[in-house]
Amino acid sequence: MTPRIAVVIVYTAAMCMNGLDSTIVNPALLTIARDFGEPVSAANTVEVAFLVALAVALPAAGWLGDRLGTKRVFLGALAVFTAASAACGLAQGLPELVLARVAQGIAGGLLTPVGMTLLFRTFPPHERVKLSKVLIVPTALMPALGPPLGGFLTEHLSWHWLFFVNVPIGAAAVLLGALALREQVEGTEDGFDRTGFLLATPALGLLTYALGFGPAHGWTSPAVAASAVLGVALLVAACVHLRKAKAPLLDLRLLTDRVFASATVLALVTSAGLMGVLFAFPLLYQAALGASALDAGLSVFPEALGLMLASQAVDRLLPRLGPRLLAAPALILATAVFAALALPGVAENAWAVRALMFCVGLVLGTAVLTVQIAGFADVAPPAMGQAMGLFTIVRTLGGALGIAATAGVIAAAGGGDGDGGDAAPGPYRAAILTTAGLVALGTLFALKLPKDAPAPPLFDDEPRERETPAAA
Repeated sequence: MTPRIAVVIVYTAAMCMNGLDSTIVNPALLTIARDFGEPVSAANTVEVAFLVALAVALPAAGWLGDRLGTKRVFLGALAVFTAASAACGLAQGLPELVLARVAQGIAGGLLTPVGMTLLFRTFPPHERVKLSKVLIVPTALMPALGPPLGGFLTEHLSWHWLFFVNVPIGAAAVLLGALALREQVEGTEDGFDRTGFLLATPALGLLTYALGFGPAHGWTSPAVAASAVLGVALLVAACVHLRKAKAPLLDLRLLTDRVFASATVLALVTSAGLMGVLFAFPLLYQAALGASALDAGLSVFPEALGLMLASQAVDRLLPRLGPRLLAAPALILATAVFAALALPGVAENAWAVRALMFCVGLVLGTAVLTVQIAGFADVAPPAMGQAMGLFTIVRTLGGALGIAATAGVIAAAGGGDGDGGDAAPGPYRAAILTTAGLVALGTLFALKLPKDAPAPPLFDDEPRERETPAAA
C-alpha cells in the first residue's frame, strides 16, 4: 500500500470516529443520567466537556504538528482518542465518563487540523479536488448518522457501545498509519509561544462554554456571563499578542492572503448557517407537526445525502468553472433554500422537508467544499499546519455561534413556551431566516475567491520531495 492511499484510509477512519462522537451521545444522555442516578442537566456535562476540551486543544495543534511531525502527532492523538473511547465505555460513574470525554475532546481537537495538514501536504492543490469525496464522509455523513445510530445502540445493546465501536477502528487505523505513513516535518526552530497559549486556549474554552450553556441557562446567569466576558477579553488580548509575536502560536499574518482570509470568513458564516439551521429546523418541525424528537432528527438526514452528492459535483465542476463561479451561485441558491424552509406550510409537508434538506446539503456542501479546496491552494506547505489550525478554530466557533444565534432569536421571539404541536412556529421560522442571512453574507466573500481552479505544479513529484522516510 502506498503512503498516499494509507493517508486517505487512516484520515477517513479517524475523522469518521471524531464525526460520529460529536453527535452519537446525544440520544443516550437520558439513559446515561438514569444509569448513574444523576439529573439530565448533569449528564449534559458529558457533551459540554467534550466540546470545551476540543476547543482548548485547537490552538496548539499546528505548532505541535510542525515541531514533532504530523504523522507522530496525528497517530498519537488517534491512539489517545481510541484509549479514551474505551475508558468512556468502561466508566462506572459520571465523573469518570466526563474525564474520559475530556481526553477524547483534547485528542479530537488535534486530530482534525493535524489530519487535514497531513492530507493537504500529501496531495498538491490540483489533486485536492478529488479529495472532496473523502472530506465529505466524516464531515457530513458521520454526524448525520450519529443520532439514529446512537439511539439504536442504546436501545438494543447499551450506551457503552457508543464508545466501544471506536476501539477496533481506531486500533486498526493506528497500526496501519504506523506501518504505512511517511513522516512529514516541515520543521520549526521557534520556541513554544507560552503567552499565546495561555491567552488563546482559555479564551476558546470559555467562549465555547458560554455559547454552549448560554441559550439554555440564560446569557445573564453568572457563570455564562463571566465566561463570555472573560473569554472575549482573553481573545482580544490573544489577537493583539499573536499579531506582534515573532513566532506566534497561531500566525494571524496568514489572513493577509486575500483568498485564505475570504475562505476563513466563509468557513465562519457557512458553519454558523448550517449548524444554526440543523438546530432550529427540527424544533420548527416539532412545533408545526408535533413530531417526535426522533422524527425531527431524521427529518434533516437527507442533508447528509445532498452533501455526499455535492462531493461529486465539486469533483466535476470545480476544474471547469473555478472557485468563484462555483461557490458564489451555490451560496445564493443555499440562501434561497434556507429561506424556503421558513415559509409557512413547508414544515407541514414531509416530502417538501426532505427535498429542501437534500438541497441544503447539495448547494451549501458544494460551496463549502469549494471554499476549503480553494482557500488553501496558495498556502505554502511549511505554513499549512498553522493555516489549518486557524481555519479549524474559526469553523468550530462559527458552528457554536450559529447555534447560539438561532437559540437567541427563538428566545427573543417568545419561542420554547409550548410543547410539541402547541408551540408557535413563528420564532423558529425567524431563526431559520437568520441562518439564511448568514449564508447570504458569505456570497460577498465568495466573490473574492480565485477565478481559476488550482493548476498542476511544474513538476509532479514536487510535493513528495518534502516527505521523509517512514518514522514512528
